[in-house]
Amino acid sequence: MRPRSTFCLLALMLLLAVRASAAALPLDVRGSPTLAPMLAQVTPAVVNISVLTRAPMEDNPLFQDPLFRRFFNIPDRPAREEQSTGSGVIVDRARGYVVTNNHVIDNAQQIVVTLKDRRTFKAQLIGTDPGTDVAVLKIDAHELAELKFGDSDSMNVGDFVVAIGNPFGIGQTVTSGIVSALGRTGLGIEGYEDFIQTDASINPGNSGGALVNLAGQLIGINTAIIGPSGSSAGIGFAVPSNMVRTVMEQIIRFGEVRRGRVGVVTQDLTHEQAQALAPGSVNGAVVVKVEPGSPAEKAGLKPRDIVTGVNGKPVRGSADLRNRMGLVPVGEEVGLQVQRGGRPLALRLRIAELYTATAIPGEAVPQLAGVRVSDIEPGMPLYGMVEGAIVTRIEPNTPGAKTGLRPGDVLYGVNRKRARSVRNCLRCCARQNGRCAFSCCAATSASP
Repeated sequence: MRPRSTFCLLALMLLLAVRASAAALPLDVRGSPTLAPMLAQVTPAVVNISVLTRAPMEDNPLFQDPLFRRFFNIPDRPAREEQSTGSGVIVDRARGYVVTNNHVIDNAQQIVVTLKDRRTFKAQLIGTDPGTDVAVLKIDAHELAELKFGDSDSMNVGDFVVAIGNPFGIGQTVTSGIVSALGRTGLGIEGYEDFIQTDASINPGNSGGALVNLAGQLIGINTAIIGPSGSSAGIGFAVPSNMVRTVMEQIIRFGEVRRGRVGVVTQDLTHEQAQALAPGSVNGAVVVKVEPGSPAEKAGLKPRDIVTGVNGKPVRGSADLRNRMGLVPVGEEVGLQVQRGGRPLALRLRIAELYTATAIPGEAVPQLAGVRVSDIEPGMPLYGMVEGAIVTRIEPNTPGAKTGLRPGDVLYGVNRKRARSVRNCLRCCARQNGRCAFSCCAATSASP
């Protein structure tokens, strides 16, 4: 074939490819592809969130210890007002519900939502879930836009997406890219991770904003970034819309996410295990340990079982199984699809309550009034990593709320003594008449 003919053929193929890709997009008056019509419908539902907090002046951890301040007769620390901004998404215009990130409104004294049309409203905090970094707000407003939830499970690597938010507080901004990866876990950003990764630019201030598909549906809430300077480096993460919707429904219903106890330890299915335990299987979570008397044992799960599905949806691996089970409210049943020795099984498992305690009978701990703590059970993200008592909830306006503890903190020491369980922590604290100096740790985050 002649070079000129080859060039013409390549040019024709390129033109056809461009026209095919543009066919999925609306065209402007000049016949060029554009996202403007879709964005005109979507952007009014993405809001700016301004948060006023009061932070301590001193950063030295010694000043955060009430016993240290009392011993040296140091007065209560002065506080200064700090203001931060983020983004949010209106998902229910009739009831005024706005979804954002927990870290955007954490420790907020006042939350103000500003709409695209510049109307401002004070927001009511309905509830938060630090484990997934999701928070739900409510505003009393009329004539609101809303963003419909899309099915994040239907997304594929390579799908085009658009990120909308308020980066650096400069105003509403739109960036575009593709889905770079799905089901990202093990990043240590949140307790329950199942991130959509995208190269659409996400920067500080984008947190809580929308990640939408080309149909204008919400498929994620922008949450975190990885970058050497703290700014966009083409690696951003969003909480999938299906997880956000489930968390939101529980927060609206209960005021919190009521995670329960399963009592099983799992690991990802390797190629060698698949060949030995379930030839032909590719994805799933291998049961390593079943806690005696747990819901997992009552359901009939055994070591070496491979969990391949939950309620008919496939399980990719151990983290995926933990995420799905962690979003099932206490008392509800789930259907498990299991492979045992190459044979498929269908099991039913009912989620049980966590073992929680705030005091031991006869041993009052007034400092912990309002704090719910639990042993770190099998299946929790921190199981096997640290021993202690994890804070599951803190009631507002209680003595426990003034200790500085937060949900997700792990108490591993009291008054310089090692504490490996709820009972250890509470007994040690009770012996000191409720005067406790806690040693605790918490998961770190890298959020925009």
